[in-house]
Amino acid sequence: MKDKVFDCIIIGGGPAGLSAALYCARGGVEAAIIDSSAMGGTPVNYCEIENYLGFSKIQGYELCEKFEEHVDNFNIQKFPYEEIQKIDLVSSIKKITTLNGEFLAHSVIIATGAKPKKLGIKGELENIGHGVSYCAVCDGSFYKDKVVAVVGGGNSALEEALYLTNHAKKVYLIHRRNEYRADEIVQKRVSANKKIEPVLNSTVEEILSDEKVYGIKIKDTKTNETNVIYLDGIFPYIGLEPNTEMFQSQIQLDKNGFIETDCEMKTKTQGVYAIGDVRNTPLRQVITAVADGAVAGVKVSEYLLEKKLQLQNTGK
Repeated sequence: MKDKVFDCIIIGGGPAGLSAALYCARGGVEAAIIDSSAMGGTPVNYCEIENYLGFSKIQGYELCEKFEEHVDNFNIQKFPYEEIQKIDLVSSIKKITTLNGEFLAHSVIIATGAKPKKLGIKGELENIGHGVSYCAVCDGSFYKDKVVAVVGGGNSALEEALYLTNHAKKVYLIHRRNEYRADEIVQKRVSANKKIEPVLNSTVEEILSDEKVYGIKIKDTKTNETNVIYLDGIFPYIGLEPNTEMFQSQIQLDKNGFIETDCEMKTKTQGVYAIGDVRNTPLRQVITAVADGAVAGVKVSEYLLEKKLQLQNTGK
């Protein structure tokens, strides 16, 4: 893409990024999407989505396919599997350097999402792929008629536990508090599923393995007593951490590392916007990510028009 300057580069091709691309195109903004993997983002791995308006139930990959098909009607350039090496957000012309070359743009929308938090305990990192997984849809089939545990108390944890009952013969659902935080409708489904055994007021202290995971050491948060649960796999769902490593020195982050924006998705760095799970939003859902993208697409269009008028008025 040497010497070509896009109006806007969108980093991330999930629901937020695809929505931003759509609204950029509708506003006459020449935008391109860069992603380190395939288009669609994290929701591609969701088994079912039940809270996206207009679809009482739809598989995650199917919804993301519909998003991408819609965007493709506008002939927006997409660059999947681009590994970013370096990025300059503070210059007037933004520069994103990947293994395949440089991308230049007058504005940037960051839609890089977030990844699952790690438990941070002994035996976790060394057993990823050997009994530790952060994606039930991706790896659930490997645990046919086996015993697994899900760690967490929110919607994601409970929904993944329910999904895993399609494969595993038993699912322990471990949460550090005395009640789950998930929506009531999801909690009722968990209570009605005889394959799921709640383990409340408990934390996982260590993952036990011998070439592969065979158990976990848990601690009762009230009595401090510890015991071992023997199992074949563990799926942590304890929250998210933002994919902001490459931006940290160029953009303002909150105390948890999420990008700070205003209600127009603007960051403190001129010409840079952030949307979806990567920003400091009170709710991280597919529908809110899409809404963020719509706002950013419109506001980028307004920003670029204002910038163009300023240049005309100064005779540049």
